This record gives sequence, C-alpha cells and structure tokens, in this order.
Amino acid sequence: MQRRYITVDVFTDRAFGGNPLAVVLDAGGLSSEQMQAVATEFNYSETTFVLPPADAAHDAQVRIFTVNREIPFAGHPNVGTAFVLATLAEKPPARLLFEEKAGLVPVEIVTERGRVVSTEFTAPQPLKQMSHLGAEQAAALLSLSASDVRTDRHPPQVISVGLSFLAVEVASREALRRARPDAAAFAKTFPCDGSDAVYFYTRDVPEGERPCELQARMFHPGASGLSEDPATGSATAAAAALLADLDDIKGGELRLKIGQGVDMGRPSLLLTRVRKQNGAVASIHVGGSCVKMMEGTFRLDGKG
Repeated sequence: MQRRYITVDVFTDRAFGGNPLAVVLDAGGLSSEQMQAVATEFNYSETTFVLPPADAAHDAQVRIFTVNREIPFAGHPNVGTAFVLATLAEKPPARLLFEEKAGLVPVEIVTERGRVVSTEFTAPQPLKQMSHLGAEQAAALLSLSASDVRTDRHPPQVISVGLSFLAVEVASREALRRARPDAAAFAKTFPCDGSDAVYFYTRDVPEGERPCELQARMFHPGASGLSEDPATGSATAAAAALLADLDDIKGGELRLKIGQGVDMGRPSLLLTRVRKQNGAVASIHVGGSCVKMMEGTFRLDGKG
C-alpha cells in the first residue's frame, strides 16, 4: 500500500529553518513497530502518523514517534500536523482536535485570505511541577559551571504539560551558546520524573535577537547519542506556564516570544500565550508558522 507523507519545517517562515517534521497521512493499519521503523528511517526529532479518530467528533488520532520511542505529546508535531491537514483541506478549518496519548489537543488554524499562515496548540494537561535539582548538577548536564545557572526565579526543575523536561535558566546568552551536553552527567541524572531531556533558556537576549524575550536550547537523546532540538513546543509550553505561574498577575494573558535553534543554524520562533484566572494558570498555548518542504510516498503494507 502506498503511504503519503509531507514534510514541513515548523516554527519558521523560511525553508531550512525551524524543526523538520514528517507527517504520514495514510497510517491506517500500520503496527507500532512499523511506525517506529518509519520514524527511525526519517531520522527527524519526531514523525507523526495520522489515523482515523476513535470518536467521530474529533478530527484525527495522531501518534508521535521520535527515532527511539513513541511519546504521548509534543509541540512541533501538533503545529506541523495541523498545518499539513489544514492546507490539504478544500477550505481550511478554524480548528482541529487531535486524539493523542496525553489527551485531546486542540489546534487553532490562522488563515489570511484563505491561506493557512500558522497554527497554535493548547497543551493537553495542566502544568505539573516535579523534582528540583541543584545548580551544580544542572550545570554539569550542560558542561557549565554552577555560576552559569540562575535560581532566583526558579531552581532547575522537571516540569510538564504532557511531556516532561528539566527546565534550567542560565545567566547569560554567552553561557547558552557555550553549553554542550555531557553524556556522563545525563546518565547520572536521567530518567527523572519521566524526563530524559534538558530545556534551558536565558533572559539575556541581545538587541539583534529581539523581539524575542527569551532564547532557549534543548538537549535530548537522539538516534546516536545526545543531540539538540531546534524547536521544542512541548518544553516551551511548560516553561511559559511555569513563568506565568511565578508571575504576580492574578488574571489576564501573558505572552512571550521565544527563540530557539539559533546556535545550530535552524532559527525558530515560538509564540506563547498563557491565560491566568484567579492567580492560577488556566490554559497554555504555543504557535508558529510552518513551511512545506517535501512530499512523496513509500510502500508499506499494514501488519496487525
């Protein structure tokens, strides 16, 4: 059976920026093992597989695979998959609702003159705050010193809105650029509360990288050792929710523009919105633009 796929660069408005994603459109009948093999073959940080929904009121079931495993939720796969499905529609919908392992994920579709220009997902779970790490242990993961880690707003902490990450604030843009993943430190620290990755950011953003308020990077296990992700929507959502939770504002909407991937030559822009009501985080949203890159087919019959 011929399976169609489309690849997109996510969280960017230009080709070869952002985070690449492969979307397999005709995934019905494929086994989990086959999906994993296809994701490994594409060798992107994630590949999505679009299946009919279990509930006809929803738009699709979406399964998400890294090169190593299936994950319950991720950010750029939702933004990219929604972009692909919306652009294939005769008339782009205003909203898509995906069934995923972490729960239902709504994705808003933004159009201009009938053309899809961006999409924005809502995190499927509320902010969950878990283990704290010391500055020295967190710094070791990044080949930095403890003085490079800021703890005045929050300690290094595992957080999640559907997928867990260790969130670390670093003191300077220079420290963010200098960071390198340390395999021995990763082996000592992870897994931790379901996380095997570290998302780190700085508020020290130079004039030339504005209007971003934060610059971020993310290290995680890849196909052959530790690698870097150019745009991590799920970690960005969790970090934005954490920062909103720490903000004194009782109600309203907090927005952040967050850059990622700059130091690896794949600049990305992630737009976050966090709504607060009565002092608590009510909803978490991350969106951005996409660029269609490639499309094609591969032949693979379903098994089981």
